[in-house]
Amino acid sequence: MDRDIGQTATANEASERNVVLVVHLLFVKGFTGNQISFERTIDHDAETFERDVVAHPGAVAILAFNELGEIGFLRQYRSTFDRFVLEIPAGTLDVPGEDPLDAARRELLEELGVEATTWKLLGRFMVSPGWSTQLMTIYEARGLTQRSRHPVGPEERSSSVHWVAIDEVRALLREEGTLDATMVVALHAVFGGLLDLD
Repeated sequence: MDRDIGQTATANEASERNVVLVVHLLFVKGFTGNQISFERTIDHDAETFERDVVAHPGAVAILAFNELGEIGFLRQYRSTFDRFVLEIPAGTLDVPGEDPLDAARRELLEELGVEATTWKLLGRFMVSPGWSTQLMTIYEARGLTQRSRHPVGPEERSSSVHWVAIDEVRALLREEGTLDATMVVALHAVFGGLLDLD
């Protein structure tokens, strides 16, 4: 696997010994960086099979708290579902060589228009291990200073920022219905049972 994929290659090294053939099906270069779709022929447990995989450079997400203890959310249009989705700030590691924390700082400024002095790593998770190598790194950000937003792309430019008190988050999530998984993981990492919606 190409080392330009960064963290993703490291995450997959243990399984590479079982991959006997990689066929590149599609190479797309766009505003989100290089995305590679390929088919792997895999030997596993005395069986050989093929799987389509999308190589992803990884992404970051941020659970940001202002001085009132409110959480910063975005309501952003997602064409895949043709609806506005409630999310926390997030974005792809699309700058070559960019450290995940630096990417998180960039995304927080672009999407919420704030900078943070205190950062805490909440964890990493595989977004969809059945078809993609994407790893999501989630941070908590505090000590915020308001700056100008710098939204990138049509979805961010039409998005809206919402600061929500913790005691109002549960009701907001109930109203939302189907939830963004990255937001759910981040909220659970900090609040645990907050997402027990009954």
